This record gives sequence, structure tokens and C-alpha cells, in this order.
Amino acid sequence: MSFEKTRRHASFVIKGLLAAAALGALTACSEEKKVEAPEIIRPVKVMQVAAPDQGRKLEYSGSVRARTEMNLGFRVAGKITERLVDIGERVKPGDVLARLDSVDYQLAVRRAEADLASATKQVEISGLARRRAEALVAKDVASQAQLEQAQLASDQAVSVRQSAQSALDQARNQVAYTELKADQNGIVTTIGADVGQVVSAGTPVVSVAIDGEKEVQVAVPEMDVADFKPGKTVKVRFWSATDLVLDGKVREVAGSADAQSRTFAVRVSLPEDGRVLLGMTATVAAVQDNSVPTWSIPLAALAKKGEQPVVWIVDRQKSVVNSRAVKVADFSEEGVRVSEGVAKGDLVVSAGTQFMKEDMKVKLPETVASRFGAVSSQTTASIQP
Repeated sequence: MSFEKTRRHASFVIKGLLAAAALGALTACSEEKKVEAPEIIRPVKVMQVAAPDQGRKLEYSGSVRARTEMNLGFRVAGKITERLVDIGERVKPGDVLARLDSVDYQLAVRRAEADLASATKQVEISGLARRRAEALVAKDVASQAQLEQAQLASDQAVSVRQSAQSALDQARNQVAYTELKADQNGIVTTIGADVGQVVSAGTPVVSVAIDGEKEVQVAVPEMDVADFKPGKTVKVRFWSATDLVLDGKVREVAGSADAQSRTFAVRVSLPEDGRVLLGMTATVAAVQDNSVPTWSIPLAALAKKGEQPVVWIVDRQKSVVNSRAVKVADFSEEGVRVSEGVAKGDLVVSAGTQFMKEDMKVKLPETVASRFGAVSSQTTASIQP
């Protein structure tokens, strides 16, 4: 019995050893396979950080206009009978721009002339009466009171004649005012009234842009108007002449916003240049005051670690990515502007940042790898400039 038990026990021990050996062999194979498993290398899309912007750019469009533009109107009321200029015509001092019906004013001149003639005759009559009274007083035939009365009548007649003369001058002036004339050299820009229209005194009939300095007027919203102070230098570009760039200077900023658009009118003076014509469309470009340099990156390149915004930077030598904290300055149509955390030439992961981990191996596109000496066996994406 003891021999049988010993044999069974030995058989059990041998079976156990065989099972342990088999299990060890399987474990070793599994570990060998695990060691031999290839490391995952994730393809990425990247962009190279360009030079920083020197601040947020402010650009607004407007039109070229004369610094001085006069709205000319008649100094008397009446019906327009002639308009002698059209929009775009050049005028010089003394040129007649339009005429009113002057019949009534001519009649007023005739009446004033008649009144003046009557007053002149009255002066002659009163003068004769005064001289007669003086002769009679000298002979003690008339009293001193009669002489004084004759002198007063003569003085009154002289005053009436002066009044009639002034009325005649005024009537003649009104006849002259029925012709609207230019005062300075310029170009007609607007016609406010036409033939047959009855206008009152002062109603704008013709607008003339005076020759000389030109300027661009733009409408600036209230959030940016503080960056347009009088005297500030700005760049002015013109849509019809892309190669024409002038240095303008802010001349005037409106003291209140427009009631409808809620924008402020800003006038920018332009240097003298024969290529700049009235009515041309121009763009005024300025840089925000007290701004800091910022780098533009795509919105998809921005990620977060906790509450801290980060970007993933590719190490060109090791072909690995690491996160770097950044400071967001603002957002734009192109993406995000950051003021800290990146530098010119950095390779930033521009897509798939949610899959990135510290020291993760990545594949760059062949075009990128050839430019920066990194190794890539597969083209995965294109580099953005």
C-alpha cells in the first residue's frame, strides 16, 4: 500500500511540474510577443508658426473726397430757369452755375428807380423853399420859425432820397443774386435742384468740391474709435490702384456717433498725389495702440489641459510631441492669436489634438520631413504655410 501511494504521489508531482513548465512557456511566448509588438506612430497634420503680427489690424473702407466742399444756393427765392453745369464739370470763380426767373426783381429795380427820382425832385423843391425862407428872414419879412420849418423839410427830403438810393441798390443786388456763381476753383459733385423747381433762399442747388487737399472719410465703430486720434499716421490703399499706398494722417474724429449707424466719422488727410481722384474707394489701415505681438494659429490647434490652453509642438529631431501652455490674445477670422507660448518656426499640430500625449511618436508628411530633416515613411497631410 505504501508503494502504491508513493507511486501516485510521484505521478501527481510530475504532472504538476509539466503543467507549470507549460504555463511558463506560454507566459514567455506572450511576453516575447508583447515585446516584439511595434510601437504606434500617429500621423499628424502640422503648420509652421510664422512671424508675429505687431498688433490687431484695424481696416475700414471709405471714399476720397475734397477737404472743403461747398453747397451753393441762391441768396434769393425764385424759380430756376437755367442750369448751366453738370456733375463732374470743372468751374472757376465767376462762372454762372444756374439762374432764377428775375422778372419780379427787375420790376423791383424799376420801382426803386422811380422812388429815387421822386425823392431827388423832393430834395430840389425843399431846397428852393429853404433858400426862399432864408432870403425872407434876411429882409425881416418871414419869421425864424418859418425858416426852421423849411430847413427841417429840406433835411427830411435828403434822408428820403438816401433811403430810396439804398432801396435801389438792394433791388439791383437781388437781380444779381438771381445768378448763382462759383467762388473758387473746383469740380461739381452734386446737383440739388433743377430747372423748373422753386427754391427758397439758401437751398443747396450745386455742390462744388474745392481744389486742394483731399481726404478719406471712414465710419469707425465705437469699440475702435479710441485708436483713431487726431495726428495718428495710417496707411491708405486704393481699390483701383493696388500699387498705390500713401501715408495718411487722422485729421478729425466726430464728437458723436451717427444716430442710425452708431459709428463715428473719421477724416484722414492725404498727401498731394495726382493719381488720387475724387470718389475713389480707399481702405484705411491702422494698428491698435498699446498692442503686443501675436502669432496666428488655426483654431483646431488650440487644446486644453485642465483650464490651461495649450498647443502641441513637434520636436523635429525626436519626432515626438509635447504640450506647451499658451496665452490667447483674441480670436480672428483666420483662427486664434496667441501672445505667449510659441515662436516663429515652431511646428504646431493643427488637427487631432485630442489624440496627442506627451512624448508621443508622430509621423510628419514627407514634404515637411524633407524640409526639417525628420523621418517619415508615409505622406499623411500637407504643411500649412
